[in-house]
Amino acid sequence: MESEFQEQFEALLEKYSELLVGDTSSDVKEKVKTWALYTHIGKTMPALIQHWSTLYPDAREEMKQIIQEIKQLNEQHRKSMKK
Repeated sequence: MESEFQEQFEALLEKYSELLVGDTSSDVKEKVKTWALYTHIGKTMPALIQHWSTLYPDAREEMKQIIQEIKQLNEQHRKSMKK
């Protein structure tokens, strides 16, 4: 059973995903969450990201794909909002 905080945080994540990429499907929300956490870690502890990337090069490549997908979805969403 989810706590009230978890439900409220999930609502925040859903709204963030909607505003960022215009999609709130569970798959996209999970990618947005992964992207946001990775980006934050990269800004606050870049050495950790470098270490992780060295340890897990396949995961690093998958993370690059997620970053690219989020970027493309964001660009498409922004274009659709201008119309």
